Amino acid sequence: MGLYHKRPTVADIRALKGKRKLTMLYVDTPDEAAAACEAGIDMLSIIDPAWTPEMREAAGNCFVQVGLLYGELVTLEDYQRAAHRAMQLGGDCVYCASSFGTIKALADDGIPVVSHVGLIPSKATWTGGFKAVGKTADSAMEVFRHVKALEAIGCFGAELEVVPDRVAAEIAKRTKLVLLGMGAGPHADAQYLFAEDVLGYTPGHKPRHAKTYRDFRSELDRLQQERIAAFREFGDDVANGAYPASEHSVSVSDSELEKFASQLASDGDERLATID
Repeated sequence: MGLYHKRPTVADIRALKGKRKLTMLYVDTPDEAAAACEAGIDMLSIIDPAWTPEMREAAGNCFVQVGLLYGELVTLEDYQRAAHRAMQLGGDCVYCASSFGTIKALADDGIPVVSHVGLIPSKATWTGGFKAVGKTADSAMEVFRHVKALEAIGCFGAELEVVPDRVAAEIAKRTKLVLLGMGAGPHADAQYLFAEDVLGYTPGHKPRHAKTYRDFRSELDRLQQERIAAFREFGDDVANGAYPASEHSVSVSDSELEKFASQLASDGDERLATID
């Protein structure tokens, strides 16, 4: 991926803060990335193992946040190597939910970093599990202080997850960070959903803030039944001799087959003579 491209830069995204709402989707596949690009979605989140040249091409002019895996990456060097690799493949920023020290080191190295405040799934045990954060004044101040701390160490943005909408509004007015809202009401700088929620094939629990626009689950279930039926028909065809038919096989002329049979017979006689 070259240095010269037409997709938004960090400076472009920052300049839009307070001017218009951005749209953002978490996508898993090149098909989803390409569809998001075609639909005019501004930003994509793509997890590091899925971040490949194929995904960069599919994402087109979307601004891409590459998620660095908390827990799989441990040391500062792990994060630095992964972040530089992500950027070399055409990432526009990285997501990092590690320590302030790690985040600062990446930012000091010139890598645009998005972190996480509010409900942080990988650290939810500290805030009482998978539930809203910031519903009391004290809790809301903790979220705000977290935002300001990230701002101070050079973060570009933060995912703001499951925070009361009016709390989010007050925080958004008081930070330079680009706030990517998930369940944080309409006042964040971007509205962020997972493609699987938008398309209706979320496995298990669907978050309260998710909105489903299509029912892919029913279609995927139907396609799975069609797969099973097709595979079963193939097995039946093999069992009863219907497959392969003549059109699935390579033919040989009668004359060449006769020559082959003659050569086999001759070769067999020679082998018997050698054995004797």
